Amino acid sequence: MRQLKKENLKFMEKISKLGYTLCLLVCSGLGYAQEVDAVTATQTAPDEVLLEASNEVQKDSTESFKKIKLDGISAVVGDYVILDSDIEKTLIDLKSQGASTADITRCGLLGKLMEDRLYAHQAVQDSILVSDDEVNATSERQIQSLVSQVGSMEKVLKFYKKEDEVSFREELFDINKLRMLSEKMQQKIVGEIEITPEEVRQFFNKIPESERPVFGAELEIAQIVKEPKATEVEKQKVIDKLNTIKADVEENGASFSVKAILYSQDPGSKSKGGFYSMTRETGFVKEFKDVAFTLQEGEISEPFETVFGFHIIYIEKIRGQELDLRHILISPEIPKEAIEEAQRELDSIRKKVIDGQMTFAEAAFNFSDQKETKFDGGLLRNPTNFDSRFELTKMDPTLYNQVRDLKDNEISRPLLEEDPRGGGPKYKILKITNRFDEHVADFAKDYIKIQELALREKQFNAIREWMDEHIKDTYVSVNEGNRSCNFANDWVKE
Repeated sequence: MRQLKKENLKFMEKISKLGYTLCLLVCSGLGYAQEVDAVTATQTAPDEVLLEASNEVQKDSTESFKKIKLDGISAVVGDYVILDSDIEKTLIDLKSQGASTADITRCGLLGKLMEDRLYAHQAVQDSILVSDDEVNATSERQIQSLVSQVGSMEKVLKFYKKEDEVSFREELFDINKLRMLSEKMQQKIVGEIEITPEEVRQFFNKIPESERPVFGAELEIAQIVKEPKATEVEKQKVIDKLNTIKADVEENGASFSVKAILYSQDPGSKSKGGFYSMTRETGFVKEFKDVAFTLQEGEISEPFETVFGFHIIYIEKIRGQELDLRHILISPEIPKEAIEEAQRELDSIRKKVIDGQMTFAEAAFNFSDQKETKFDGGLLRNPTNFDSRFELTKMDPTLYNQVRDLKDNEISRPLLEEDPRGGGPKYKILKITNRFDEHVADFAKDYIKIQELALREKQFNAIREWMDEHIKDTYVSVNEGNRSCNFANDWVKE
C-alpha cells in the first residue's frame, strides 16, 4: 500500500496511537498499580525513592550504608503518579500478549500513560461517575476469563505474582476504575462530534490526488440461511429436564453449581458452575436479562427460551445493580431429518436461482431464516462499521475460507455451520455479489470509509485542543530524566 506523506493525513497515525491508549490502561498492569500517599501527588516528584539499608556493623563500631533503588517516579499528573515500573511492565505485558513493540519507545509509553491519567483526573473534576458496581462487574468478568484460561484462581494469582485474592481484586479494581474514567472522559470529548457531507467533501479534496489512500481488495457477500428447528416434543424434554434439576436443588438441597458442571451446554460458564456476574449493561440477550432482574436472591427461575436454547437462572447474590448468578443452558436436540431437510431445501433454492427462476436477493427475502439479512437481499454487514464491504486482509477467517474459492456469480453449495454459543446447527449458501479490487480512494465509491477518516480527524483535533487546554490547568511534573522525551503533548512545563 502506498505511503501517505502529507501533513493532512498524519492524523491517521496519531489516531491509531490514541486507540492504543485503552490497551495501555489494561496492560499497565494486572497487579502493577502502586499506592502513593495523596500528599506525594501535590509535591514535585523526586528523582527516585531510596532506602538506606544497614550493612554489618564494622569492627570500629561505625555503620556503612548503601542506597538501594526501589522504584523511580517518572511523572505525576493531577492526583496520579506514574512509576518507572509502570512503563517497564507495560512494555513486558504488551510483548507477552503478542503486540508488536518495534516502534514503541519508553517515552511514547510514558506519554500515553500520562494522557490516560489526565483523562481520569479531569473526569473526577467534572463529576463523571463510575460506580463501584460497574467496576466490580468488569473486574469479575476479567477474573472469570482469566480463570477459564489458566484453570484456577490459584494459577491466576501465581501468574501475576499475587499472594492473595483480596489484594489482586483491589489492584484490578483500581486499574479498571482508571480505565473506565478515562474512557468516559474521552467519550464526553468526542461523543457529540458529528461530520457533515460538506466537511467530508472538503476533507477529501484537500488530499492531493497523487497521495490519496489506497484501499485493499474487498468483497460484498450475500447469504441465505436455513435453521433447522427442534420439535415441540424435543423442547418439552429439555423443559422437563430443567424442571427436574430445579426441583432437586430446591427440595433436596442439591448443588446448582454441580448441576451446571454436569448438564449445562454453555461453554462460557459450564466449567465455573454456570457462574456469571452481570449488570443491565452486560452483553446478554434481552430475554436472559429480563428474567434475571425479576428474581430475588436465592430464587431459581422457571425454564425460559432464548436463541441459544432453554435456561434456568439461580440468583446467588444481588449487589445494587449487579447480579452474581448461575445458569444452566440446554439446547433441544434437532432431529437429523430436520437438518437434512434444510440442506435439501437450500439445494432446491440454489438450483432455482442458477436456472434464473428468481434472483438471489428474491430467494433470500422469501426463504432465508435470518431476519438480520433477508430484507436486504441476504447482504452481510461488516460488524466493524456496518458497511456491506469486507476487506480481504481483515475478514473473519471462517467467512474467508467459505468464500475464497467462489467465482463471480457462483453460488456455494450448502455449508453446515455450528454456532459455538449454542442454538443448534444451520445451513447456508453464499454468493459474492460484488468484488472491489485494490484501488485509490474514490469519493463516491468509498464515501463511508472517507467519512470515517474525516470524522476521526475532527475527533483527533478536538482531543488535541482538549489536551492543550487541560495540561496547562493541571498539576504535571515530569522527572528530570524524562524531560528530554519528544512528547506528542507539551507535558514538560518550565
